[in-house]
Amino acid sequence: MLAAVTCALAPAYVVRWRIGPLPSTVLEAAVLLTVIAFAFESLRGRRALRWRSPFTIPAALFLVAGAVSVAVSPDHTKALGLYRAYLIEPIAFFFVLGNVLGSIQRARMVLLGLAAGGVVAGLANGFVVLDAIRHHTLNLALPPPVVIYNTSNATALYLVPLIGIGASFVVYERERWVRLISAGFVAIFVASTFLSLSRGGLLALAVIALIMALINRRRWILIPAVIVLGIAATLIPGMSARLSHEFDPSDPNNTIISREHLWQVTLQMLRDHPIFGTGLFGFARSIQPYRGGVYEENLIYPHNLFLNFWTETGLLGLIAFLWLLAQAFRTSWRGWLAGALDWRPLQLGIGLAMVAIIVHGMVDVPYFKNDLALEFWTFLALAWAGSQSRQAANG
Repeated sequence: MLAAVTCALAPAYVVRWRIGPLPSTVLEAAVLLTVIAFAFESLRGRRALRWRSPFTIPAALFLVAGAVSVAVSPDHTKALGLYRAYLIEPIAFFFVLGNVLGSIQRARMVLLGLAAGGVVAGLANGFVVLDAIRHHTLNLALPPPVVIYNTSNATALYLVPLIGIGASFVVYERERWVRLISAGFVAIFVASTFLSLSRGGLLALAVIALIMALINRRRWILIPAVIVLGIAATLIPGMSARLSHEFDPSDPNNTIISREHLWQVTLQMLRDHPIFGTGLFGFARSIQPYRGGVYEENLIYPHNLFLNFWTETGLLGLIAFLWLLAQAFRTSWRGWLAGALDWRPLQLGIGLAMVAIIVHGMVDVPYFKNDLALEFWTFLALAWAGSQSRQAANG
C-alpha cells in the first residue's frame, strides 16, 4: 500500500534536493506520488470522494490561516514552501487516507509504516547516544548527539505519540499477534525516548502511562506502580544528572528559565501582532527587536504549542488547530466507547497520541516539521476512518 510506504518515509524528509528553484524532499515526493495515484484511480473508477469529516471545516480554516500567513510573512517564498509542506500536502494526504482506509487491516498497515520510520529514527539516534556513552563523551548538561534529526527532542516528538497508540494495542487489542508486534515497537520506542534524554518527551510518556493506568479497572494498583516507576526512572544516574539542571535557576543549561524568557519576549511581540502573528517563517526575524537582553537563543519557533500556532498562523490558525484537537478527542473518545470493536484500541490510541502532542508541545514544537505534520494528519485520518466504520456498523 503506497500510503503505508509514504508513512514509513516520514523521517526521510531530511533527504533534500532542488528541482530548479524548487526545493523538495523524499517525503514530499512520496506524498505527491500517493496523491497522484489516488487521483488517477478515483478518476478511472469514477469513484465518489468522501470529504465530509469531523475535521473538514477546521482543516479549511487552517488552510485559510496558512494562506494569510504566507502574505504576512517577511519572506513570502520560504513561507510558501512551508505552507506547502506543513499544510497543503499533509492535509491532501489526510483526505486520501480518509477515502482508502476502509478496514482496520489497512489502518494497521498505515500505522506499521509510521512505526517502521520510527524504528529507523529511534535506533539510529539511540545508537549514537550509546556510542557516546561507550566513549565517555556524553555531556548530560548539553543535548545528546543525533543522527537523522537535528535535535534529540525530534526523536521523542515523533515516537511518543506512537507509544500511546502501541500501548493501547498491547493492552486492549484482541488479536495476540497484534499485541506482540505492538509490544515490540513500544519497547523500542520507549528505550529510544529515554536515550533521547528529552525531558518533554519523558513527561509526555509519564502522562500517557498515568492515563493508561487511570482507565484500567486495576487502576488502584497501576497508578501507584506508575508513580513508583516514574520516580525510580528519575533516579537513574544519567537521568538524574540531566534533570538536575532544571532545578537550579542559576544553571546556564536550565531550559525552563530559557523557555520562560523566550515566551516572555514572544508575548511582548504578539502585543504588536495580535491578529496575524508574524507569518510562516517570520518568528526568527520578527523577534529580534524584542530581545532586549532577555532572550539569547536563536530559535525559529517559540517552543510552546499555543504560541507556535499564534505566531506562525495567527489567531485563526490557532483556533483552527485547537478545533482539530477537540475534534480528535471527541472522535477518538466516541470510537473508544462505542465504536466498532476492531477499531476501539486504535481510537483510544489516537486520543493518547493527542495527549502526547499537547504535553510535549507545552515546551517544544510538535507540529511544524515535515514528519510531524504528516504524522498528525495521519492520526486524524485514522480517527476519521474509525468513525466511518462505527457509522457503518450502526447504520
